[in-house]
Amino acid sequence: MAKEWEFPIPGGSLYYEKVGSEHEEAGICITRMQGLAGEVEIPAQIEGMPVLAIGRKAFLSKKNLRKVTVPETVAEVGDWAFAYCDHLHTVRFVQETTELRFGKAVFLECSSLRFVYVKDGRESTAALLAAAVTTAEAPYLLDAQEAGSREWLEKWDARMFAVLHSADEEGYSKQVLCGEEDYGSTDKVAYESGRRKVKVRLLLLRCLYPEGLAPGRRSEMEAYLREKDETWQVILKEHGEEQAYYKLFTDLGCVTEDNFDALLRDVGEDCPELRAYLMRYKEEMLGYSDFFAGLQL
Repeated sequence: MAKEWEFPIPGGSLYYEKVGSEHEEAGICITRMQGLAGEVEIPAQIEGMPVLAIGRKAFLSKKNLRKVTVPETVAEVGDWAFAYCDHLHTVRFVQETTELRFGKAVFLECSSLRFVYVKDGRESTAALLAAAVTTAEAPYLLDAQEAGSREWLEKWDARMFAVLHSADEEGYSKQVLCGEEDYGSTDKVAYESGRRKVKVRLLLLRCLYPEGLAPGRRSEMEAYLREKDETWQVILKEHGEEQAYYKLFTDLGCVTEDNFDALLRDVGEDCPELRAYLMRYKEEMLGYSDFFAGLQL
């Protein structure tokens, strides 16, 4: 086994190996992390040598990890490097000229992942890239060089519409055959609703970041979002504190005089900003106000 060295960081330590030979650039490979650090900034150099790689399973199952910054020197991220990091939210690859290669299942089961920043540095690309490897289950879109390009966006949209046009019951029979212990509930209604939520998550995100989206495609997406109850469920449960999402919900025409009171009851007191936003929307856009409801804010 190669010898490991320790590099202290706030909240823990990074362990590393020295790699390279007389025919290759000498450098550092991060092999693992210990500790409870929530934010990690990987150094560009250790012992005067560039950090060239993040090794296989280096950050596997680090439950406290939320944000990681990776320096430009890193050219390779190994298999399962960040897999099962339940609370990982943002990964930033600081790239200028380095070509970055990813192994397989790098972000497997990273359910909280929202942004993966790569070379173009845009929030839209970072958000769509994170969704590609989580919600869309399309790891082939994890391409640091192509991400954000017109061709890449076309591939992203193709995957989104493949998911959208798939039957809600697709995969249900396999789940039942595999057994409840392995795959969760075998309730068909709940399963199909879960599938619709996946579709809603992708459509909402693409509506928020619509660069390169054809108008005809957007019309189909908006019609689906207006039609499904799962749109409100995703907004309320997953984005109740994000104004961009509930503004999109109202912009789509999902709030009407007929459903307003029911929506407000759903919000309750858990999301005060969302509740206040809906009240303002009622007064300004639906054409009337409720004095007593306003007092309850």
